[in-house]
Amino acid sequence: MEDGAKRRRRVVLGAVLAGAVLISGVALWATDGPPFKDRYCWGAWEPDSGPRFLGDHVLRDSGSERTSAESGAPGSGGKTATCTVSVASWGSGGSSAGSGGSSARSDGSSAQPAGFHDRLTLTYGPVPDAPDERRAWIDRYFSGSASPLPNGLDGLVANDRAMLVLPEACDVAGRPSAVTLWGESWGDGPQGRRAMPLSIASLPDISTMLLDAADVGMRKAGCAPEEPLRITEPMARVAEDGESAETPVCRIPGVAFPLGEELRYEQRVGVVGDRLQTCSVVLRKLGRTDEPAAQFVMAGSPRTAAVFAGLPEGAGQGLVRTTCDGRNTVFYAHIGPGLGDGGGEKDRQVFERFTEAVGKRVGCPPAKGTEGAAR
Repeated sequence: MEDGAKRRRRVVLGAVLAGAVLISGVALWATDGPPFKDRYCWGAWEPDSGPRFLGDHVLRDSGSERTSAESGAPGSGGKTATCTVSVASWGSGGSSAGSGGSSARSDGSSAQPAGFHDRLTLTYGPVPDAPDERRAWIDRYFSGSASPLPNGLDGLVANDRAMLVLPEACDVAGRPSAVTLWGESWGDGPQGRRAMPLSIASLPDISTMLLDAADVGMRKAGCAPEEPLRITEPMARVAEDGESAETPVCRIPGVAFPLGEELRYEQRVGVVGDRLQTCSVVLRKLGRTDEPAAQFVMAGSPRTAAVFAGLPEGAGQGLVRTTCDGRNTVFYAHIGPGLGDGGGEKDRQVFERFTEAVGKRVGCPPAKGTEGAAR
């Protein structure tokens, strides 16, 4: 009888423990916690949710792994919070999300195992304060390779990057806050490290990732609107494929540089609209990341124009403002030393031709700025 009682107690205890495990598992599932689901970047994304960068396919090779790391949290003292999601593959025949490769030599002999690395960096925070850092930020995310977000959202999306300017309620110290995505890929092999192109996902999927991150970030920062940001209109790719730069650069009348034949300059004509125009010129070098050479932007929506607030103004600074049909419109150009003269008279002339041509196209009076010091 005593042995039977012990057995019954063990059965009851086992049932209680099983129930506790089941309940805890249900609770974890409901909060998207382990062991059932992983989430990345403050809970904004989860694996295999649609975008190829988050899918299982990028982990198809042996030796592949995906990792994530966070630095700070949105809204923490107005500082920029950063999250990275990385995919790495090692060994012969391995390939990454954006590129593929093999460590086998052409003669069939074995080589040092190659490593392929894709990294997606998400940031949430105010646009940079220092002028040089702000210009570099503008040049990266107002790239001519990017197409505009639909539904009137102030943002741009390309294969390897994306940006969304957040509502005014999220401003920090008078600067707009933004959410950005930046993708990069490289391979490490016998010939050293080489940059490779990366496509994070389709443009609609990248847009969804961007808005999901923005919604999570704004909630954590305490500035979220009543309704989450959503896209209901089709995502249209308007940015053209890159082509060799030629005069007039970016097809803007009067804009010309001494491009030369020994270097490979490429122009990327992006948005050409009434409230936004973008074009980038980059210097392409095999196996290396493209180097920005010149950037042109006309911005006529309030939130986009706010990104340029606080930068030194004047034609000599590459930034002037004018009013077009009651809109505060910004004309911006940043010319690198490889094409320009370091902010001298030639750069000033190029900028004035840009503002005159684009201003005429969108019906603005000629944009005039006070003379500024050379950049």
